[in-house]
Amino acid sequence: MKTISDMQKEVDDYIGQFKTGYFSPLANLARLTEEVGELSREINHYYGEKKKKPSEAENTIKAELGDNLFVLLCIANSLDIDMTESFNETMNKFNTRDKNRFERK
Repeated sequence: MKTISDMQKEVDDYIGQFKTGYFSPLANLARLTEEVGELSREINHYYGEKKKKPSEAENTIKAELGDNLFVLLCIANSLDIDMTESFNETMNKFNTRDKNRFERK
């Protein structure tokens, strides 16, 4: 199983083979916005009222989540952000500041 660090390295190795390198953070944000839209569309097709047209290509929520993760990792790498550290800080926030925010089971 890959860690987030492994994924960041794999993305960096992939991007590193191209002269262009990483897109700017703003360009990657535009890409992420596009990917979030595609994820939204897939979720709407499966769980919402807007079903796919027969002519539309088959795609999956899983694939769109992967695309979103790839772009997030590109943004993190281009800004030299360790996503494991970022995730741990976020979970600490949820487990402290927001620990009583929602009713528990």
